[in-house]
Amino acid sequence: MVALAIIVVDQATKLYFDHALTYAQRINVLPVFDLTLVYNQGAAFSFLANQPGWQRWFFTALGLVAAVIISVILRRTAGRQPRLSLALAMILGGALGNVIDRVAYGHVIDFLLFYWKDWYYPAFNLADVGITCGAILLVLDELLRMRKPKAA
Repeated sequence: MVALAIIVVDQATKLYFDHALTYAQRINVLPVFDLTLVYNQGAAFSFLANQPGWQRWFFTALGLVAAVIISVILRRTAGRQPRLSLALAMILGGALGNVIDRVAYGHVIDFLLFYWKDWYYPAFNLADVGITCGAILLVLDELLRMRKPKAA
């Protein structure tokens, strides 16, 4: 359910901002945050975005392979490791949200832009938030599991 919720909210917000904003338009929300509309043909931080198009299918395949692996792990750990399951579900939802964009549009729609003075963090979307929060929770889960004493 978490993965599905992330996919639905991610796709709904991307669809909204893709229609509400013109490309590269910026709407200031806070002194450090704008809404904008940009298309990313690469991966995180626009990695490989300037390539001639093969990266669309490479990152689509990578996202699908990750989704299959995560789904298998989720089935194997169902109910036994709730923190791990939540982390993986968040990553799964984010990965599939961006895969949908790549297949449907040939790029990922980004619309969240944070900055400080002349420093700008690359624009991102809610799928990216799901992936990032899931990855942080995954690390936290592992750290907490390492601290837990093992039964003799």
